[in-house]
Amino acid sequence: MTAPPGGEELSSRVRQRFAAADTPVTPAAVVSAVRAEPAAAVLGDTAVLRIAGRVHDDLVGAGPLAPLLSDPEVTDVLVNGNRVWVDRGQGLRQVAIPVGTIDDVRRLAQRLAAGAGRRLDDGSPYADARLPDGTRLHAVLPPVATDGPYLSLRTFRQRPFTLDDLVRQGTVPRPVAPVLAAVVAARLAYLVVGGTGSGKTTLLNTLLGLVPGTERIVLVEDAAELRPVHPHVVGLQARTSNVEGSGAVGLSDLVRQALRMRPDRLVVGECRGREVVDLLAALNTGHDGGAGTLHANAPSDVPARLEALGMLGGLPRAALHAQVVAALQVLLQVRRGARGRVLESVCLLLPEGPDRLVTVVPAWVRGHGSGPAAATLGMLLRERDVPVPPVLCEVWPGHPDRNASPERGDRFEATGGGSRHGGSE
Repeated sequence: MTAPPGGEELSSRVRQRFAAADTPVTPAAVVSAVRAEPAAAVLGDTAVLRIAGRVHDDLVGAGPLAPLLSDPEVTDVLVNGNRVWVDRGQGLRQVAIPVGTIDDVRRLAQRLAAGAGRRLDDGSPYADARLPDGTRLHAVLPPVATDGPYLSLRTFRQRPFTLDDLVRQGTVPRPVAPVLAAVVAARLAYLVVGGTGSGKTTLLNTLLGLVPGTERIVLVEDAAELRPVHPHVVGLQARTSNVEGSGAVGLSDLVRQALRMRPDRLVVGECRGREVVDLLAALNTGHDGGAGTLHANAPSDVPARLEALGMLGGLPRAALHAQVVAALQVLLQVRRGARGRVLESVCLLLPEGPDRLVTVVPAWVRGHGSGPAAATLGMLLRERDVPVPPVLCEVWPGHPDRNASPERGDRFEATGGGSRHGGSE
């Protein structure tokens, strides 16, 4: 939000007036203060409102970063010292936004953290906070931040996407959209997996909007990000400890509380610790149709990732795999590329070998079509009286005789971090 010519000096006087007075900084009070300035007499209503908006942002908002956070295309705003980087879905780009000196950025970071009830100073040089509009803030001060301060802001969008929106944007191929809807309708438990910023939360938010309105969704999140369009959603958010080191409420505690809240769908916004053990236990006790997200660069990484998280909760490897086979059915892999975020594959978690260890088997892969687990996914849908989408009825093209059994088709390799699809084993 740029001030009109001559507005910088006027803005500075208004800011100083509020700083010297114990007056609530409301939008109406700021507009009145701007109009009370003699220099405002020659300004039109639009200019006055523009100056008032900037002063308000400087006093209680994100200051010079406010226009970026209000841009619907911006997903991330990063400040390195006094340089600003923005992600609009196609990767980071540096932008020319005047944020002032290093001291100005430090004060901005401290004010944003303080407004969210977090301490940020030399004694506590980093902080996680959630701004009033839902934006997530992480800030680090020098000397921990060698060239800082560093600010990382993840924006929050009030309007969730529909499945049709994701199809129009190219995130989800049109033939695969019915597969996602069928997974939700059949109450199959699924994880949305992908790297950082790949669109996991966006896809999960969209799919939760497909849950029937007669069902109750209970969300458990580290930071409240999910806002599905659904008439019956309740959310639980983890709490960090206070400055004395007490009062923390973790995700494991919240999962156990959620089970007492009569959930039809239990959703863990992001599985990143021992709470995965509680989630698996919940999904194995009659709470089908659950969901969550998991950081994993490739589907082949998921079994090892789940093993590592299960060990944090004291669950042995064999028990973890048995729990996963019984509790989870589907993986939805998303990836961020040069052209934006896309659904890369739909996979099943299937047991294999005498030890019945979890193996990731593709049912559909972007660029390849149906996979060796397509028939198995179709069978799961039919067992739950859900029509099988046509894309799952296609013959898997990867097998030489095009009559591959799902149990003998290609798997994503359990190691190596990549995928192999399109040739026989």
